[in-house]
Amino acid sequence: MVIHGKHIRRVESDAPALTVRPHWHPLTRIAFRFSFLYFTLLCLLYTPIPLALLGVLGRYAGPWGTPLTNPVTTWVGRTFFGVDAVLHTDSGAGDQAAMWVLACCLLVVSAAVVAVWTAVDRRGAYPRLLAWFTLLLRVCLGGQMLSFGFAKLIPTQMPGPTLAQLLEPYGHLSPASVLWLQVGSSFPYEMALGAVEVVAGLLLFVPRTAVLGSAVSLASMAQVLLTNMAFDIPEKLLALHLLAMSMVLLAPYARRLFDVFARQRACEPLRPPALFADRRRNRIALVAQLLLCLWVVVNGYDRWDVWQRQYGPDSPKSELYGIWDVQDFALDGASVPPLITDETRWQRLVFDDPGAATYQRMNGELVPAHAEFRANGEFELTTTADPSGRTADAAPPFARLSAEQPNPDQLVLHGSLRGHPITITLERVDLDSFTLRNRGFHWVQDYPYFR
Repeated sequence: MVIHGKHIRRVESDAPALTVRPHWHPLTRIAFRFSFLYFTLLCLLYTPIPLALLGVLGRYAGPWGTPLTNPVTTWVGRTFFGVDAVLHTDSGAGDQAAMWVLACCLLVVSAAVVAVWTAVDRRGAYPRLLAWFTLLLRVCLGGQMLSFGFAKLIPTQMPGPTLAQLLEPYGHLSPASVLWLQVGSSFPYEMALGAVEVVAGLLLFVPRTAVLGSAVSLASMAQVLLTNMAFDIPEKLLALHLLAMSMVLLAPYARRLFDVFARQRACEPLRPPALFADRRRNRIALVAQLLLCLWVVVNGYDRWDVWQRQYGPDSPKSELYGIWDVQDFALDGASVPPLITDETRWQRLVFDDPGAATYQRMNGELVPAHAEFRANGEFELTTTADPSGRTADAAPPFARLSAEQPNPDQLVLHGSLRGHPITITLERVDLDSFTLRNRGFHWVQDYPYFR
């Protein structure tokens, strides 16, 4: 500040002020070294994190899209844990043995390097390294929050119940399916969860709002980790790391946040260290962060495309879409009575997605099948290899049928079932007869409705 007579003129330096203490507590230095090493390695080697920032380019990620750590995790898993820790690239599960072994390897490597680093390095603080590390965590955490958020804001992560799932007994569902169907049964609820995560991600990409974004991420990831553990969702490891990243970002502000929210005291603002020594470079870095944020947001369009193609009201449906109750089942010219013990007769037939069908046995078992429709109204049913709907290799069709609809609510199928002539008469089920679909919303309820 320069004084000329009665006028006061403020002179600002081009270099941003660094208000971080020049000497950190020894435990703070050790904690920073370990956090820096562990989370930097994690952000580079745990593929979901960098892939979220690559967006559509992640499809052509090359080494990042391949299990580079497989040789290490395989050897460590077999040698020290006695498990086969090979990363299964055809699985969407994040809690694979390979992931846990990788996290263990990162812990050991980080601890060993910290020991050497502490022994040879006598510096009292790392303000510039802290600035870059904070940026790395903000960007990686923000990318994950936006990725998860858009998957819920455009409700594709937890879609609504399929027609076959409306027939599934509740007790047969896994805890994960219960959570998925519970959230997917209410798109407004799922979208609200996603909106919180999207807001947190956006706030993290802006330095001035990063603390608020970290706090929102902390609360959101605590809820996600709790549900993942309570319902056995195979993403506990990732949720735990995102929660830890939020805590690391908030650590420098912990005392100030405690003063404001617990002690109700005013606090001095903490000015984080800058990336560069001059304002121009810092402005360029800010623009780069905002452009990266925009890139991740734009790639959220993929979710809208998935919604339109698979889950939205205008998504393609089967030609015979609906749940059909079997009224008569004639095999080899003779009507088969509806006995629960009969292993041949069907109870219902379900058509939902264009290339899929599900038939329900008399004992209630739902059996998925691949459906291939032809232009003449005929279709073939083929056994699938697993519940995901993949067709079994070289499996011949077990049914060849032609469909007739005397009216929109009646269906007659003629053809063969496992080599036997068959005629099935079916009646369409009113989908709004299911309470899950017809209950709706009520402001006024004199009694709870738990049917």
